[in-house]
Amino acid sequence: MQAFLEYVVKALVQNPGAVTVTPVERSGTTVYELRLDPQDTGKIIGRQGLTINAIRSLMLAGGAKKGLRCAVEIVEEARPQGNS
Repeated sequence: MQAFLEYVVKALVQNPGAVTVTPVERSGTTVYELRLDPQDTGKIIGRQGLTINAIRSLMLAGGAKKGLRCAVEIVEEARPQGNS
């Protein structure tokens, strides 16, 4: 599932080298934490969340076929704040 998620996301973004997917187990569910270039976040979310919801649906269906529970979260790194 992780390789599939990476493949789909890297095909959609401008900077595929910045994409990382980290699986984390949380109460019986594998949560795939998605980190990417801040400029690509909007592309993955899509208009009104359509793109990320489609990706999540694909992951749910694929996971269910294999008997797995999985979810996708976009992790946004904290940006340093300046006083300018």
